[in-house]
Order: sequence, then C-alpha cells, then structure tokens
Amino acid sequence: MKKVALKKIIDKKRFDEITGRYSKTRVIIAGDLILDRFVYGSVSRISPEAPVPVLLVQKEDVMLGGAGNVAFNIKTLGGNPFLIAAIGSDSDGKILKNILEDQSIDSFLIERDIPTTTKTRIIARTQQVVRIDREEIKKLKDGDIVEVKRVLDDIYKNYHGVIISDYSKGFITKKLISIFLTYKKKYGKVLTVDPKVEHFPYYKNVTCITPNRAEASEVMHIKEPESLDDIRKLGIRIKRRIGCEHLLITLGKDGMMLFENYDKVIHIPTVAKEVFDVTGAGDTVIAVFTLSLSAGASVIESAIISNIAAGITVAKLGTASTNQNELKETFREVLEKEFVNII
Repeated sequence: MKKVALKKIIDKKRFDEITGRYSKTRVIIAGDLILDRFVYGSVSRISPEAPVPVLLVQKEDVMLGGAGNVAFNIKTLGGNPFLIAAIGSDSDGKILKNILEDQSIDSFLIERDIPTTTKTRIIARTQQVVRIDREEIKKLKDGDIVEVKRVLDDIYKNYHGVIISDYSKGFITKKLISIFLTYKKKYGKVLTVDPKVEHFPYYKNVTCITPNRAEASEVMHIKEPESLDDIRKLGIRIKRRIGCEHLLITLGKDGMMLFENYDKVIHIPTVAKEVFDVTGAGDTVIAVFTLSLSAGASVIESAIISNIAAGITVAKLGTASTNQNELKETFREVLEKEFVNII
C-alpha cells in the first residue's frame, strides 16, 4: 500500500477548474422518487396506553428523497439536473411536484395508480425513534417506458451524464436500463448507477456503480469484509462479475474504495469530522461523483470530491446536501493533511 498526499492528485487550481464547470454541466437522473417527511419533537413521558414514548410534535419538514435527493444535490452544487421519475396521483405526489418547482428542478414525472413512495421519520430531539414507510411496489409498465424513451430522444444529446438511482421501488427495470445502455453505447456519455442487489446483473458496461459495503457483500453472498484487503478482493470479484468500467464501494466511517481497473485500487479515507446522520449519504456520493465526472474530472478526482461532499452531509440531520461554498471550504481544510492509499 502506498500513501499519496491528496494535493498530489488534485490541487486547489484543479479543484476550482472542475467545480467551476458545474454550472455548465447537465445530468439526467432516472429512478425512484421518494418523499422524505421528518417529524421532530420531544419526549418527556411514556404513554399510559402502552409502553411507548409520547412525542410532542414541534416541527415537520418534507424533502426530496431517493432520486429526488440526487437531483437536489446536483442543483445545490450549481449543476443542471433533469429528473425522470414517477409519483402517485395523491397529495404526496403533489407535494413532490411543488418541491421540484420551488427548487427549479426540471423533470418528467409519470403519474401512476399507486401511492407515492413516502418515508416518514419520527425524531425525538436528535434520535430517530421510528420510520414509517408507505409504498406499493409495481414495475414500470411498457407504455411508461415508451414515454421515458420519447423524452430521452428529445433531451439526451444535450446532457453530459446520466445517473440511475435505484431504490428497488419499481421504476428501474431491466428494459429501462437496457435503453440507457443503448444510449451510452451510441453517444459515449457517463452512465452511473446507485444500485440495488437484485438488479446487479443488469449493470454490465455502465461507467460506474456505487454500492455500499453491505450491498457489495450481499451480491456476492459473503459476510461483510472488515479489512481493506478483503474489501479489495470483494471489489475485484464484483468488477469481474458485473463488467462495469469502474466500481466505487462506499464504506461509511472507513471512506470509500475506488476500483479504476483490476490493478489500480484506491482507498480514500473519510474526511467526516462527525457522523450525525447517514440519511441520503449515498445520494450525495453518486450525485457529486457523476457531476464531477461529467464536468471533465478523472475518476479518482471525482471520487475524492464526492468523498468530501459525503463527509459534509453526514454531519447534518435529515436528507442533507451541500453547496459549492461548503465544498470548497472543506477541500481547503483537508488539502494539506489528507492522503489516499493506492493498493
């Protein structure tokens, strides 16, 4: 293992050059759109009806989740997202539409005859007490896929990259992925995937997939590895099996491991000072990695920038994002003292 100073890979001038291109970079995000609802309050007593805490509600927030949070991360960094997703014909679907309009995020939304996928988190002070999910998983219909292809035919040439945000809620199907792979082959643009285990066989030949450690282990039917060498071996097995160009495994408190190819594996330690809430951290990684790659950064440069962004968002409560000012400030803080490990 060889330690290399971060500044040897990406210096301040190069970082500013890459992030300076974000405003001209356009990224399509296709995937499962989720409404994230947060109910905040305090607990001071136990219910007389059952041995459960009584939460006195003080505040409620609604945010874009799933593919919506990926689009939001790109927007807050100054990029230009276009979201392709589905909602239900219900009040939660209307809320998502309104949030997208308020955030000036362009989108194409299919209205389906199922409830809008919603995750409601009940939080007492800073501790999540329970999460309530509302969903009905149905695969996207062939007619809906035809509509998505029609939209792609109109806009694809004007975009620099594509993200598939797969939460296994029914929007991402083998047929839809094959359409995106056809476009990638034809136009040679970036195509990244935040994957779900059951769809791994479909991701062959994508630019990069970004599973977490648990997903990477599950797809190969092994116990989660702890040592860097075991993670390296796992990643090489996945890369051989899937055939993707690159692989980025996120490791939580241990940072991430990038597989540029079979003989160049890079471990990037986390820069997070404090892990407060990991909700949406994977969305931040795929968003910033793809935005950077689509803006002309190398794979390792994109991974480093996305690692810094993830370190910022896990220190925030809720489905968080970051912006260019935070990103630049944190980059300057870590530039002189951080290293990456080339294995």
